[in-house]
Amino acid sequence: MKTRFIASLLLTTALTVAAAGHASADDKVVKIGSLSDQSGLYADLGGPGSTLAAQMAIEDSGLTGKGWKIDLISGDHQNKPDVGANLARQWIDVDKVDAIVDVPNSGVALAVNNVVKEKNSIMLNSGAGTSDLTNAQCTPNTIHWTYDTYTLAHGTGSALAKAGGDTWFFLTADYAFGAAIERDTTAAVEAAGGKVLGGVKHPLNTSDFSSFLLQAQASKAKVIGLANAGGDSTNAIKQAAEFGISSGGQKLAALLLFITDVHSLGLNTAQGLSFTETFYWDTNDQTRAFSKRFQERMKNHSMPTMVHAGVYASLLHYFKTLEALGGNPHDGAKVVAKMKELPTDDPLFGKGSIEPNGRTIHPAYLFEVKKPAESKGPWDYYKLVATIPANEAFTPLDKSTCPLLKK
Repeated sequence: MKTRFIASLLLTTALTVAAAGHASADDKVVKIGSLSDQSGLYADLGGPGSTLAAQMAIEDSGLTGKGWKIDLISGDHQNKPDVGANLARQWIDVDKVDAIVDVPNSGVALAVNNVVKEKNSIMLNSGAGTSDLTNAQCTPNTIHWTYDTYTLAHGTGSALAKAGGDTWFFLTADYAFGAAIERDTTAAVEAAGGKVLGGVKHPLNTSDFSSFLLQAQASKAKVIGLANAGGDSTNAIKQAAEFGISSGGQKLAALLLFITDVHSLGLNTAQGLSFTETFYWDTNDQTRAFSKRFQERMKNHSMPTMVHAGVYASLLHYFKTLEALGGNPHDGAKVVAKMKELPTDDPLFGKGSIEPNGRTIHPAYLFEVKKPAESKGPWDYYKLVATIPANEAFTPLDKSTCPLLKK
């Protein structure tokens, strides 16, 4: 009886040690999921470029040389919230993904936001714009990097209204991002003394903007605000040029514009457009060095967008946090809480911080697209109009409606 008890005790001890050893090894195993639009209207601004940016962050983190195992997978949410949410759920439950990055399309991002909270996983969002992610729908599991609709509205909207563009008409993509950017820009324009004369909603991924542009033209508004992104923005801008809207005295405001959009449009069409971004490849030596490496590895040799930069920077901070914790990437809320404690510092956005509502704070920039004669070479597209300080670029905490801020 005594022998049997000792044998049982030894077996139990061996199993405990084995389990502890497995847990210790598992503490340094991480899986990242790059969830994006891989083939639609947001593929250029996110898509394969976001997956590459994630891979570069894994390599540059140095963790794999310190015994960590980091895997990366990618998926296409097709700009459908249900597809994105189902894919996120499968990744977390079956594929054991610890953090989901990118997620352009605000409707998809809000759906995935709910999944990662339910599963205690992590979303490092750099692609979606809605400021609701760090306001009414904030969670302990999501960090919003790069930009949001508040930033765009208070950068472009306020600047144009103060410069005399005091009457507006909106062309708005009919989904979460469009609603959020129109709402936030309306508030910024009105705060600057301007007035919104009207607006019209268009379906996502619209090819023919003629009827919407005619309504905007007929409004006589000084500024036509494009509350859309990606292919919708470029299509609207091209067709506005055909309608002679700018030459007729009305100004187009691209409320969300990416360098890939400007490249697609060409400087002849895009020149003079005002817009707000938080990253430009040609800002300093560090952004140029990263962008050159990125461009060399991209199949289409594109420069990185601010979404790609956000994927890279957010993952660098995530990996620094995991190293500071000594492992255990699987408790999402715990990792995010630690990410908020540590100051951010990366080569693309510089020094910053993450606020309690999950909003990453860093400067933003008001740019204007150069005229063809001003460009000195390929991808030399932007001229800086103004720098928006970090403490002014995002929703002030005392105005945030994030439930996490309630005592």
